[in-house]
Amino acid sequence: MNNSFESAVNLLESYRGRDKVIRTICYASQLVGGIISRKKTTNYSQLGKSFLLFSAQLSHCRTVLRLFDDLSMAAYSLSYGLGSTEEDKVLRCMSVLINVADQLYYPCEHVAWAADAELIKVKSDKWWTLSTVLWGVSLLLGILRSLKVIQKLRKKAQKRREAGHGDSRENAASTTAEIQKQIWGEFLNILSSLADVSNAIHWMPPGFLWAGCFPDWLVGLLGTASSLLGMLHMSTSD
Repeated sequence: MNNSFESAVNLLESYRGRDKVIRTICYASQLVGGIISRKKTTNYSQLGKSFLLFSAQLSHCRTVLRLFDDLSMAAYSLSYGLGSTEEDKVLRCMSVLINVADQLYYPCEHVAWAADAELIKVKSDKWWTLSTVLWGVSLLLGILRSLKVIQKLRKKAQKRREAGHGDSRENAASTTAEIQKQIWGEFLNILSSLADVSNAIHWMPPGFLWAGCFPDWLVGLLGTASSLLGMLHMSTSD
């Protein structure tokens, strides 16, 4: 019990951990609100609306907190640079493009937020769309990168099995388990990103694939699934 409580506190004390918790509650509230709002009775409808409003406030909270993410993202991008430490050129290229998309995402979202808050006199629609496009590009590149990493890890595991006859069983088992853990992490990342891509397309302007077609409960379901998968990935990578 104490360990669980301490883990929860540690999670909430870290910025990334707290953001994941807020994100999960945000989408879960949208899921519950969307389901309840489908009820035709007045009481259920009002309760569902309250959940949806709560979800919107949490989403706005995350948007405001991301106003301060530019520098940390820039520091990460600069530390990675052109990926000189990455041997695989394809992975290096994907990682650089992901960093570029993520870096550009933040100022676009900031402008959209400032426009909605009437701090600047521009229309926010195109800036929200641009930030969504950048987010979607980052997610798609992340999926492709994870697929490439899984391919490399499987080849690595195969080579270890072929060349590991002289190793002890303990070392071979430990190496295989570590590789499988990495593969599992990449698989979780793919599933999480696919759910987010689905929502990203939903938030695109009408006429683009299934843009605007998802009901609130489905957006909440996909977002909740993505958030839980992300938290699971974070816990397994520790």
